[in-house]
Amino acid sequence: MSEFSYAVQLAQKLIRCPSVTPKQAGALDLLEKELKQMEFQCTRLSFGEGIERIENLYAEFGDGPSHFAFAGHVDVVPIGSVTDWKFSPFDAEIKDGTLYGRGASDMKTGIAAFVSAIKKWQQTSSSNTKISLIITGDEEADAINGTAKIVEWMKKKNILPDMCIVAEPTSQLEIGDNIRNGRRGSLSGSLIVKGKQGHVAYPHLAQNPTSALIKMLSVVSSKKLDTGNSYFGPTTAEVTGLSTSSNVTNVIPLSATAMFNIRFNTEHSKETLIAQLEQHFIKAAREYNVQFEIEWKSNADPFVTEEGELTELLSQSIKKLTKRVPELSTIGGTSDARFITKLCPVAEFGLVGKTMHQIDENVSIKDIDVLTNIYEDILHRFDAHNEY
Repeated sequence: MSEFSYAVQLAQKLIRCPSVTPKQAGALDLLEKELKQMEFQCTRLSFGEGIERIENLYAEFGDGPSHFAFAGHVDVVPIGSVTDWKFSPFDAEIKDGTLYGRGASDMKTGIAAFVSAIKKWQQTSSSNTKISLIITGDEEADAINGTAKIVEWMKKKNILPDMCIVAEPTSQLEIGDNIRNGRRGSLSGSLIVKGKQGHVAYPHLAQNPTSALIKMLSVVSSKKLDTGNSYFGPTTAEVTGLSTSSNVTNVIPLSATAMFNIRFNTEHSKETLIAQLEQHFIKAAREYNVQFEIEWKSNADPFVTEEGELTELLSQSIKKLTKRVPELSTIGGTSDARFITKLCPVAEFGLVGKTMHQIDENVSIKDIDVLTNIYEDILHRFDAHNEY
């Protein structure tokens, strides 16, 4: 018998599946086998065509009417150069109480923890609570054919959980110190300014597009676009790329290009931001007598889950198992919670995320077991709250 818990062993098995997006590499097969043994009804959902085709899994146990959901993703980011790793990224090696491997933090261990928690809950609960699992293979890339499509499918089937926890690694320094009850939106712009090419010694015969570009970027270069609100910090904007059509020092370029990204709170929508920025760009283009093109891309709207039953249940369980009072926050990047919020109240809570996406990504095996116990406790509290 292994010295490690079921949750840790399952995490190791999942990490050993090299499921770099869009490949599930056996991770969903493994989960489906485990869940069927736990009497879950499993539905494989595939979306997209060709190389964009993504495998997903929806699993369901119990009759309800109360309904609790967990969500997670089995896909992981690329490993980079394997020679940079001290611990092989897909061996799931444990050393000195630490589990190493790609997905150890983000977030195969989170999935292992809630599967293990449900297994333990099944042995001690007589409730008819419905438990559903929303598992995608498309979170780390464009997130087009994963949870977004599963949510659409669930809506059509009228499958509406009462609440959902996404097992993202939200803890900052110690397990239980942070719950994410919202996320900022993301808006990216690709801006091309076109002037007139010429010799640098005769600037009056040319029109330098970089001057206009600099003016245009004044509102998105390391700027805070508001003061935030009670749930979110200020909307921030950062330039992420710059280039021109010239690669020599004696030619004024024909065009200059910039990329930028805005992480915005609920004080804005992508539509209001686009309108505000395009008005600024038009004014600058007229001032410098240049033309411009702008391409916008947004893959996330901001959302917030108000403090309520879900955040209270989470906080109570965390305090019981860790003696910590978690902070509610909306920091960080995007997650699949932005899609699930269209179904039900959603919050993210999981392990310490300090090493996610890093070389030698790792997590404490003790924390995996603590997280399992927190998830199990939440299920029992949910049962008690929904007794009829």
